[in-house]
Amino acid sequence: MNNFIYKDQELYADDVSIRELAEQYGTPLYVYSKNHLKTQFEELTNAMAEVDPLICYSVKANSNASVIKTFLELGSGLDIVSGGELFRALRAGADPQKIVYAGVGKTEEEIKYALKENILFFTVESEAEAKRISDCASELDLTGRIAFRINPDVDPKTHKYISTGKKENKFGLDIERTITAYETASSLPNIEIAGIHMHIGSQLLSAKPFEEALTKVKELCVELKDKYPTFKHIDIGGGIGIQYKPEQEALSPKVYAEHVIPILKTLDLKVVMEPGRNLAGNAGILVSTVQYVKDNPFKKFIVIDAAMNDLIRPALYQAHHEILPIAENSETVFGDLVGPICESGDFLAADRDLPAVKQGDLLAAMSAGAYGFTMSSNYNSRPRPAEVMVDNDKAFIICERETFEDIIRKETL
Repeated sequence: MNNFIYKDQELYADDVSIRELAEQYGTPLYVYSKNHLKTQFEELTNAMAEVDPLICYSVKANSNASVIKTFLELGSGLDIVSGGELFRALRAGADPQKIVYAGVGKTEEEIKYALKENILFFTVESEAEAKRISDCASELDLTGRIAFRINPDVDPKTHKYISTGKKENKFGLDIERTITAYETASSLPNIEIAGIHMHIGSQLLSAKPFEEALTKVKELCVELKDKYPTFKHIDIGGGIGIQYKPEQEALSPKVYAEHVIPILKTLDLKVVMEPGRNLAGNAGILVSTVQYVKDNPFKKFIVIDAAMNDLIRPALYQAHHEILPIAENSETVFGDLVGPICESGDFLAADRDLPAVKQGDLLAAMSAGAYGFTMSSNYNSRPRPAEVMVDNDKAFIICERETFEDIIRKETL
């Protein structure tokens, strides 16, 4: 479902004009469609209904409180990776028993915070982390529920920076080491073996790697389930890919489900999922204003007021975001779409056919709802953009634009 379409040659989010939003709130501006968020969640829920998973929205994809609350209202749990995300989750009204905590570097303070809030379980990346959770739980006289993250050594065929399930990645334990890790953890005080976790990468457009990974861990799950009575969960992570380019075909939840459900049904474990990009990616756009159109002998540069500090994915991952004019226009020019930051890597599109525009025109970087604002920064002392949520024909400001004063508020002279 595409909630960003042209009407009368102007780009709209649902029934709200993007141009009017830009005029009201300024640019750069993030705009999200609440309907898209809801549709994506419901589509995944329906596709996986046979195993009735706990779908834990991955907060790192887009941590705005209104985005989190939208999913909570649909019955979602949450996948978090920091104490700050736990704070955001609880502030938005999350049930701690629907929160799973991932991440390779949890501190003592973060672990104690999560233990006191009684989250569902920790995803554990190493034996040392299990020992730390045990120590913290013992100190607080609480129980730490854990699920070791297994690394099935499956190539997800995605960008190397978002591949997480190969043996050379920093995440999880290899299969051979896992049995020993569980045996060690089971002897630790104040630890409960809750299940197992796997996540092989992000933006996968084929369901085969998911099936391959589950096939690899199937026998291990059976063995662990027989050995530990409290072993009740299998967390299968996220990674379901979306469409970034017109020629790409997103991995549909239906196709994904067809590959994983038959294996999951044989395990008779409670299924947890951690989608992020799949739910939020195509729910958002980044709107910018053209500042200059610059020619040199080699290429054309379209300079906008959005930059790599607003949307770093193109610079970091060489990621592709479709660039659309707010005023519908089929004319194109070849060149780079760049921002004002003093870095050669400050681009939103490079060596591409771009909309033919002039100074003052508006452009939209599509598919910016995940890992957009949440990865933004104040580099070059640039205030971060405002965020707006559209719900049918209404728009709500869900994060005000930063000011210069906001940037330096905690500094001292």
